[in-house]
Amino acid sequence: MIVLNHYLLLSIIIFAIGIIGIMRRKNILMIFFSTEILLNAANVGLVAISKYYNDLGGQVFALFIIAIAASEVAVGLGLLIIWYRKHNNLNLDNLNKMNG
Repeated sequence: MIVLNHYLLLSIIIFAIGIIGIMRRKNILMIFFSTEILLNAANVGLVAISKYYNDLGGQVFALFIIAIAASEVAVGLGLLIIWYRKHNNLNLDNLNKMNG
């Protein structure tokens, strides 16, 4: 039987993968993907705890996180498309050229 500890362990592993992805990548798109992985790890933990305590608060909060993640993707990908059209790469080393 799967208990709360299994879900929380899964959430911690997914969160660690997201943190490693943010720290190791230089591509802005991969950093956005890693941020999404972090948010999904938080959602797994919130939903698991919510189910364990029979409270819908964590599940509602997870829905808000999903909505915020969707808006982040929309705005972030729009900015990345503009950046790529202007510079032809998505490398973080060139980010300091983003002046006015």
